[in-house]
Formats: sequence, C-alpha cells, structure tokens
Amino acid sequence: MIEGLLRPQHLLVILVVVVFVFGGKKLPEVGKGLGEGIRHFRESFKQGSSETTEKSDLTPVEKS
Repeated sequence: MIEGLLRPQHLLVILVVVVFVFGGKKLPEVGKGLGEGIRHFRESFKQGSSETTEKSDLTPVEKS
C-alpha cells in the first residue's frame, strides 16, 4: 500500500500545490519554520527520554 505512495509524479504534484498555496516568496519561510519545528521536536524527545532514564535510576526513599 505504501510502496507506490511517493512516486516522483506525486512529489511533483505536491510541490506544485504547495507553491500555489503559499506562493514562491513564502516557501523559504515555510521551510525554515518546518525545520525549526522538527528540530524542537527532536530536542524535546531526547530530553524526555533522558528524564525517564534519570527517574528510573533513582532509588525510592522510605519515609520515617
């Protein structure tokens, strides 16, 4: 099902639609925003996984 999803013709149609919707002048801004969003997502994912390992390394403290 997914094998034929992103053929060159499909990517070309998607690119034409994006240019039509956003215009040629806005494309660099859209690309920059998309890149920053992906970068922030990766950073938060790495921080979340490191916090999980730190919490699992802690031993529970008994209340007296």
